[in-house]
Amino acid sequence: MTSVLKVSKIQDPTNSNTALDIDSNGRLGDLIMNGEGGTGNTSVRQGLAKAWCLFNGQAATPAFSDSFNCSSLVDSATGTYNPQLTNVMSSANFVSATSAHAAAVSWTAAVYVGGRTTHQMHYQTVNLSASAVDSNPCDIASFGDLA
Repeated sequence: MTSVLKVSKIQDPTNSNTALDIDSNGRLGDLIMNGEGGTGNTSVRQGLAKAWCLFNGQAATPAFSDSFNCSSLVDSATGTYNPQLTNVMSSANFVSATSAHAAAVSWTAAVYVGGRTTHQMHYQTVNLSASAVDSNPCDIASFGDLA
């Protein structure tokens, strides 16, 4: 026989701080965890990537190899790409971590060049001379609040 535990809130037994909420639709609320070494609290929701993608920018028509919360990829110019978000961010003030590599180019950087909006990430890859180059692989992970 299977056991079922039905709860809507889990609290710290030493005080009334809520550790976990479950809403009426069965979705988890924010999970707060102790930081490393007990130095503070960490919000699991805030630390999750809200969108990420991997693609070949050197392909004739770049497309995602894999992605999360990305609906399509716009190839705007040499080395400039705009992954479109399926679920938009609450503001354009989100953070993206990027990386890229270009074969036969001694050094490639992935940089933010402006144009980020609530519905798209903006990405450009450049060489050591700061000239735009198409790269493979290209990857982006973005962090912030979804709308």
